[in-house]
Amino acid sequence: MAKLQVELVTAEGRVLSQEADFVVAPGLAGDLGVLPRHIPLLTPLRTGELMVRNDGHEELLFVAGGFIEILPDKVTILADAAERAEHIDEARAEEARKRAQELLTQDATNAEAAASLERAIFRMRVADVRRRRRERPQGPPSGQ
Repeated sequence: MAKLQVELVTAEGRVLSQEADFVVAPGLAGDLGVLPRHIPLLTPLRTGELMVRNDGHEELLFVAGGFIEILPDKVTILADAAERAEHIDEARAEEARKRAQELLTQDATNAEAAASLERAIFRMRVADVRRRRRERPQGPPSGQ
């Protein structure tokens, strides 16, 4: 089966480099599902969850801003910020959410606080999805 080479890079360096069967990325107009042999596309990213699936294993990442370039055999993501789900500090993300929410209650037009709130919420969401997947029982239910 054909594969995609996926590269995720931020200003700090490479976050991910691997093969994939399927990628879902947060495009500005909605989530983009990418399979091998996708038509070429270049589009901005919004803050959200990036999912990379390879051989049944899903890798979840938080991404914020940047661009995604899709070629038939390669997906390149240049993100303003990115973090693997397992590296997200949920307590820190919750504190960032509270700070941003407090700033927004003082000034509802504060665009920087709104962006910080969005990033914190998505970081917490990505970490929560990963945690719930780890806690889910594996294999068939007992007695089968």
